[in-house]
Amino acid sequence: MALAATSVFDLLALSPPGWGGNLLRGLAHSLEIAAGAYALGIGIGVAGAAGQLYGGRVPRDLLEAYTTVVRAVPELVLILLLYYAGTDLLNRGLEAFGFGPADISGLAAGIVVLGIVQGAYSTEVIRGAILAIPQGQIEAARAYGMSARLLMRRVTLPAMLPYAIPGLANLWLIVTKDTALLAVVGFNELAQETRQAAGATKAYFIFFLAAGALYLMLSLVSNAAISRIEKRARRGMANPAGGPA
Repeated sequence: MALAATSVFDLLALSPPGWGGNLLRGLAHSLEIAAGAYALGIGIGVAGAAGQLYGGRVPRDLLEAYTTVVRAVPELVLILLLYYAGTDLLNRGLEAFGFGPADISGLAAGIVVLGIVQGAYSTEVIRGAILAIPQGQIEAARAYGMSARLLMRRVTLPAMLPYAIPGLANLWLIVTKDTALLAVVGFNELAQETRQAAGATKAYFIFFLAAGALYLMLSLVSNAAISRIEKRARRGMANPAGGPA
């Protein structure tokens, strides 16, 4: 029993021949991709929601097609399509203009691919949050003569935040797990590092259990931070029971 316990600690040691350091490095890469993709997705979501609500017919139709396709096609298929086909199209375009092929890092590609996927869901979350804002606030701002841009910056975005946080929080938890899908294109995030460690040592149960514990720890920490952010954003708002939040 002691030998078995010692061997587990040896396998998960932070320094070689242990693989714990590799798992933590993979977790750090996963967090880098998740944070970048989440920020990109929110940026796309804000622009997409504004386009759907205030844009013309053509932008609305294009954004509707974008969100529909991304939400309908499995994320793994989208990742493979965007990663390989997108890179090929970019290099063909550069070649047509007389430039050499672009050397795209795995980190940048992972952020862009997952960011595009996140953007479709963020668009719908933010659009729904904007529609939940009491119309009296919007009408009052317009009565003061605010431009559309000023209205969006000073009234719409701050007012919609409490309604958007639950959906955006869920998207953050989703993107932290979706980083594991990038293992299929060979990027060394947590899932790929776990697979390499398990394959080299044949201790599949130990390493995948350790990876699951790291993902769980990330979710628990994220949930605690999200709860504090949501509580702060909803200060002064009535809760479902009728009292102040």
